[in-house]
Amino acid sequence: MTALDLSSPVAVVGTGTMGQGIAQVALVAGHPVRLYDAAPGRARDAAEAIGARLDRLVEKDRLTGADRDAARARLKPADSLAELADCGLVVEAVLERLDVKQRLFGELEEIVADDCLLATNTSSLSVTAIGGALRHPGRFVGLHFFNPAPLLPLVEVVSGFATDVTSATRAYETARAWGKTPVACADTPGFIVNRVARPFYAEAFAVYESQGADPATIDAVLRESGGFRMGAFELTDLIGQDVNESVTHSVWQSFFQDVRFTPSLAQRRLVESGRLGRKTGRGWYDYRDGAERPEPHTAGKEQPPAYVIAEGGLGPAAELLPMIREAGITVREDDEDDGTRLVLPSGGQLVLADGQTSVEFGDVVYFDLALDYRKATRIALSASQDTPARTLAEAVGLFQALGKKVSVIGDVPGMIVARTVARIVDLAYDAVARGVATEEDVDTAMRLGVNYPLGPFEWNRRLGRLWAHDLLEELNLRDLSGRCAPSLALYRHGHAAGKQEGTS
Repeated sequence: MTALDLSSPVAVVGTGTMGQGIAQVALVAGHPVRLYDAAPGRARDAAEAIGARLDRLVEKDRLTGADRDAARARLKPADSLAELADCGLVVEAVLERLDVKQRLFGELEEIVADDCLLATNTSSLSVTAIGGALRHPGRFVGLHFFNPAPLLPLVEVVSGFATDVTSATRAYETARAWGKTPVACADTPGFIVNRVARPFYAEAFAVYESQGADPATIDAVLRESGGFRMGAFELTDLIGQDVNESVTHSVWQSFFQDVRFTPSLAQRRLVESGRLGRKTGRGWYDYRDGAERPEPHTAGKEQPPAYVIAEGGLGPAAELLPMIREAGITVREDDEDDGTRLVLPSGGQLVLADGQTSVEFGDVVYFDLALDYRKATRIALSASQDTPARTLAEAVGLFQALGKKVSVIGDVPGMIVARTVARIVDLAYDAVARGVATEEDVDTAMRLGVNYPLGPFEWNRRLGRLWAHDLLEELNLRDLSGRCAPSLALYRHGHAAGKQEGTS
């Protein structure tokens, strides 16, 4: 099945920001485009707005004047749904209400031809439910673009329970012909991105709610150690706290209140207070004129230790050993140990986050996971009230000698980056095991849809087959709610891989 022919008109119903973006994508690709909105005059206003954006593309040399003029000629506002009768594809981008969408597609089915592909851009509703009332639900598919649609490459192509393979394939190939990167997924709450991404927000909020660290520090660690483009607090302020919480709540409810997707009470209170982020001037941060952005906690200068004893190769943090030597600090190695810790001159231990807490051991400081320890500019440490001051000072001084800023957080199991990555990996394995998408498509979706530095499966291969599973098991022992329990899919992956290694 090939992509929709360029001669076939594409209709977009709903002319808000997303609708205009989708229309612009189809228009620039070469299709005639019809715009319809139930509110009188909005379709014409949207056509003018799209025309203005085409003008800006010409100014930036991203579009020729001739192509702009041709695109303008292909763009037509429609006064009624009847004017969409000859379209080969209709994409809906209206209010996120099931009854509104069902009614719209019921009307469209009476107007368009039997071979017209019908698509919803919903991000939170069931594609199966929206198309369930249609006489021919096999031609109904989800085409979930990401905002802004003209700029972001990802499109989730969602097959509902009744969607024909030919319809999903045509939608997929059409999105690719439009210059997008499509990924195929089943109709599951949150699809790929909004399902797998929930821990990025949830773990940051959990650390904050447990008084482990403030938003500015958590965000800084996620960016400067984890390699994420934005921290969870600043990102939700950008998205809108009401929008982000609504998606979280929808996924949670759709999974029958699965504890892994439980919404944040702190975020609920923020929404109730009207602090919705940038759009209202206040969210987690204050964006009003003259407001100062809070600084992340950064430890004061400490002296580095003269030496460390490496017990084991440090696993995912192995790159630290040559870095410590390059900083002029002696490394003594205990080759008989397979641990992931450094022993400091004080006798205290510096241990990679593993889901346990410092208070359990007394003289232990944990350090967080980094995407790349050489490139990371900040490292988080955690210690309990019982950790000797000398041990903490030596740990801080060690990382400062490596050129890192150091943020000391509370005694939080799994810290910040480590617990976030482990839970993202877990939900990714669970999604693939349940037939939501392939590993390749999940990695693509998370890199392109939410700009993660690595896809979950790529990240897990770097960390080791059992790293995420073992960390989550430890977290689960310390949080009896079950929200951090590793999935059966992750368990099977780790232990199957181990079995293969044992027989090779």
